[in-house]
Amino acid sequence: MRKNLFTIALLLFAFTYVQAQEVAFEEYKLDNGLHVILHQDNTAPVVITSVMYQVGAKDENPERTGFAHFFEHLLFEGTENIERGEWFKIVSSYGGSNNANTSDDRTYYYEIFPSNAVEVGLWMESERMLHPIINQIGVDTQNEVVKEEKRLRVDNQPYGNIFSEVKKNMFKKHPYRWSPIGSMEHLDAATLDEFLAFNEKFYVPNNATLVVAGDINFPEVKKMIQDYFGPIPRGAEVERVNIKEEPITEQINAVAYDPNIQIPAIIHAYRTPAMNTREARVLDMVSTILSDGKSSRLYKKLVDEKKMALQVAAFNVSQQDYGMYLTFALPLNNTSLEDLTKEIDEEIVKLQTELISEREFEKLQNVFENRFVNSNATIAGIAGSLATYQMLYGDINLINNEIDIYRSITREEIRDAARKYLNPNQRLRLEYLPENDKQ
Repeated sequence: MRKNLFTIALLLFAFTYVQAQEVAFEEYKLDNGLHVILHQDNTAPVVITSVMYQVGAKDENPERTGFAHFFEHLLFEGTENIERGEWFKIVSSYGGSNNANTSDDRTYYYEIFPSNAVEVGLWMESERMLHPIINQIGVDTQNEVVKEEKRLRVDNQPYGNIFSEVKKNMFKKHPYRWSPIGSMEHLDAATLDEFLAFNEKFYVPNNATLVVAGDINFPEVKKMIQDYFGPIPRGAEVERVNIKEEPITEQINAVAYDPNIQIPAIIHAYRTPAMNTREARVLDMVSTILSDGKSSRLYKKLVDEKKMALQVAAFNVSQQDYGMYLTFALPLNNTSLEDLTKEIDEEIVKLQTELISEREFEKLQNVFENRFVNSNATIAGIAGSLATYQMLYGDINLINNEIDIYRSITREEIRDAARKYLNPNQRLRLEYLPENDKQ
């Protein structure tokens, strides 16, 4: 009972906002190339051990998509010193929790433990990196798990295939053209040797960032890290994806069908700069102006006033190589998709031709200040941000000063970014329709 109470307490701590302050950290590299970041916060007896690997969907063979996401599951199967099926039992026995997630650009594993179990977390992650057990039993088991996840989250989920349809139409060469869930046919066709080779290539110390954050003692943790991770051999250098897309110069018109929906959707998608650019941050602000909250321009116009849309959204999808800016709307009261496109375009044209008001600009700045504070308000959030800024942005200090970039963005830059990137001839227009509408 006591352990259960502690588990509840640490989870509440991990996801409860605390007062934001500058995030102090120390970083260094082991001889094998492992990038280490330490952050100390002794306000609660909680520690997070996490490892981010620079491998995502974009690193896959086009004939073997879904490998990175598959490994997110497969590397919980067991290791030479952790028997199959024991991983989660060990974590829970120490009152901890753990999880993992995969994107187009990286894979992230983490454990949240009482601080006196920090060594357990480090040992487990070193086991995952040094000698996981990858055999046919584990592959077959996780293959069924991934198939069920795809059925639940994509195939049987209303509007679940929108991103897949957007990506395959937006990208012709770059591996962003497929989704992290990948192809079940590719996974079925893969051999055990292919899975072993993927692990050997990507899950190595010189392709990873280890973050230990929370109630820690630096000298003690450094020694543990050296003991557990130092002996792991360096892997071969990973050749990074370097594929360029031709600019979109004419509107791409596409149609997709979904058996799980009754209301059609209209999506407009624009290819945008990489996540580490200033313009990507400006586009973050554009999306907030258009659809963040009930007072945003698109919501107020299409949902509240004209009652043409049941739902409307605009958002900037930030990624390492290219971003995507999307608008999404569900029609109401027999509104046509063409009319929704017209209304959305009118609001974008206003951004392209008129500066937002000083009052709207002040509100925008407040929104981003609040987001920044919240992003650094939990140990879990800090650990993830430290790894992300180091690996995908190449600048850990952004955890403290990225807000300065947003603060310095001007109203003129917002107008100019809309002019440069959000034009009809630079986009995909996707009609996402009920399957019953298929002729």
